[in-house]
Amino acid sequence: MPVFTDPTRLLALTAFALLSALAGADDVDLAASCGECHALAAPAPGATAADARLSEQAPPLWYAGNKFRQEWLEVWLQHPQRIRPAGHVPARHTVSTDDGDQIDVESLPEHPAFPAGKAGQFAAALSRLRPHDALVEAEDYTPGSVAMRMGTMDFRRFKGCIGCHRDREETGGISGPELAGAWQRLQPEYLVSYIRDPRAWDPAAAMPPPGLNDRAIHNLVNYLRVIAEE
Repeated sequence: MPVFTDPTRLLALTAFALLSALAGADDVDLAASCGECHALAAPAPGATAADARLSEQAPPLWYAGNKFRQEWLEVWLQHPQRIRPAGHVPARHTVSTDDGDQIDVESLPEHPAFPAGKAGQFAAALSRLRPHDALVEAEDYTPGSVAMRMGTMDFRRFKGCIGCHRDREETGGISGPELAGAWQRLQPEYLVSYIRDPRAWDPAAAMPPPGLNDRAIHNLVNYLRVIAEE
């Protein structure tokens, strides 16, 4: 069943597929290969996070070039590992128990793996999807360091990020992507900008703007850098 039922999104996706074909797109067809599960066009005006989650089967990719590190994408597509513990829509893959919500692992879909050459082509094509260059360019972030103990307290206790995200394996929430590998996976300026205002990136983003200043945001991103280098 096609994911895109909104006429505006269908038109945008069709246009994208046509442009990709005309440009060559490194001999990969993102619309045909990824569009069944991933959104390759921005949400229709007025779309809510609930609308998007109900229509999507996997995270949106329409700003993948501003989000992911291309070298990471190329490796991951060859050896996919789950980034979201309970999938893109956790309610579909969790069951309530006396010990709280548990992930129904058997219900989680597996991402296909691609050979090296094809993975490189897909990574290159996805990296050209850059509608948010202005958001990235607006950030002034220089990677720094933070004490592990203070960074952990900030992430878990002060900011409450652990309610939705994991900063260690099996430690933290399951409704958001794991963040232990975020530094290797994501571009630093994306991390800073997205934390600042998720809905500037995606009007249907489920994460609310945290209302943090530059220093607080940079400290969080520095913590992600530190745990990635443990």
